[in-house]
Amino acid sequence: MKTLTVPDETPVFPLRWVVATNDEAAPLVIRLMLALVLFPHGAQKLLGWFGGYGFDGTMQYFTETVNLPYLLSIGIILIEFVTPFLLIAGLFTRVVGVLVSLLFTGIILTAHVKVGFFMNWDGNQPGEGFEYHLLIVAMAVSLLLSGGGKLSLDNRLAK
Repeated sequence: MKTLTVPDETPVFPLRWVVATNDEAAPLVIRLMLALVLFPHGAQKLLGWFGGYGFDGTMQYFTETVNLPYLLSIGIILIEFVTPFLLIAGLFTRVVGVLVSLLFTGIILTAHVKVGFFMNWDGNQPGEGFEYHLLIVAMAVSLLLSGGGKLSLDNRLAK
């Protein structure tokens, strides 16, 4: 593949916008906290850790109970398991922001909007509301807009 160049013949990363970021600390904090929250959920689904059902059980639930397509089910599991590692490294943070925001918007619309906004603190609702999921979407969109920030591989690649 031919490398793109600007008029002074300096090589340009072909998808520079994917890694574009600044050296601010706020995206670092958001990346690390989002990774901390997402990882246990991904590990439940893929590995069966933290009381999860593992890959086979999760796939069975997604494809037979929720009636999701097989490939979409695999995608959901991989997004929740792989993106925390990308977030910690600050690698392709904007892409992670898109994936996580789309995933959690789908979760809100398909499973939680019918319950309402609030979490089920008192156990008197038929399920959980979407306030937690909305915070995840906000964090992911924030990273989509800002990039990886300080201590990110994106920052190094952008240079």
